[in-house]
Amino acid sequence: MEGKRKKLSLVAAVVVVAGVGGIAYLHWRASPPGDRLTLYGNVDIREINAAFYDSGRIQQLLVQEGDKVHKGELLATLDDSRFTDALIAANARAANQKQILAALLAGSRPEQIAQAKAQMDALEAVYQNNQANSRRYATLTPGGAATIQQRDDARAAFLNARQNYEAAKQAYILAVKGPRTEDIAAAQAAYDEAKANAALAARQEQDTKLYAPSDGIIEERVQEPGDMTAPSTPVYIIALTNPIWVRAYVPEAELGRVHPGQEANITTDSYPGKIYRGWVGYISPTAEFTPKTVETPDLRAQLVYQLRIYACAPDGQLQLGMPATVSINLASDQGQGAARGADVCDGQHASAP
Repeated sequence: MEGKRKKLSLVAAVVVVAGVGGIAYLHWRASPPGDRLTLYGNVDIREINAAFYDSGRIQQLLVQEGDKVHKGELLATLDDSRFTDALIAANARAANQKQILAALLAGSRPEQIAQAKAQMDALEAVYQNNQANSRRYATLTPGGAATIQQRDDARAAFLNARQNYEAAKQAYILAVKGPRTEDIAAAQAAYDEAKANAALAARQEQDTKLYAPSDGIIEERVQEPGDMTAPSTPVYIIALTNPIWVRAYVPEAELGRVHPGQEANITTDSYPGKIYRGWVGYISPTAEFTPKTVETPDLRAQLVYQLRIYACAPDGQLQLGMPATVSINLASDQGQGAARGADVCDGQHASAP
């Protein structure tokens, strides 16, 4: 009798366990899919190869690896002696052309016009006198009062005086009219060319200074003072600290659940327990196979889409290439990329390109 009771108790227990398991299974089947998606990726940071615009010998390097720099900050200088000399020469040529143009635009001075008129009047008097002498000798020669030689000499003097007078007359007319329009235009063009050359020399002299093109951190100092450099050779490699994002890949089956603007949490092994807030800022429109460096061989053949999860104010802790885990809140509001990201960060420093 007692054994029979034990059997009944065991059967009842099995029925209860089965019932509870069945209810749990039905509840699990009826529950909605999870509201978070976990992905794995690496921190991605853009880099700038900072180089001079011109060739030369490096004179100074003012920052070191690890230094934070701000846009417009002076980073390095070249030996500028030859550029300074070229600038001085170009400025002198421009100043000379400017004075030539100014003289043409001012026209003839009153004194120059008066001088030209006086010269013309004096030669006119000589011309008229020689003309009278030539006529006189021409009258006297037939009667024998003057020789043929005297007549010819008087006529030659008259013709020469007339030519001199005509030349002085034209000089006076030119003095009154002033420079030709074409001469002024040519002088203006020469001055413009000289100004352009001076501006180019000034730019080349300014290009002996290397400024930070953006805020960032000096990642590598490639050259040293005394090195010869060229525009194709970087002096510094600068890591841009804003924006910083995690590059991850979402499987094709999960793509429909991810949208730009969704909130996300970013964690790393380097800072256990530290959670960085962020948002989905970019979804690649093109599918690709899972990168071989990311997943196991079984998953490499799956089609995935690249995501960029932008981080809010990472405080310099997220470094290039650092492995990171991303947890996307699938239930968060969907927004419009960077606009939604600004709400997620709630005033913290973050932006998306």
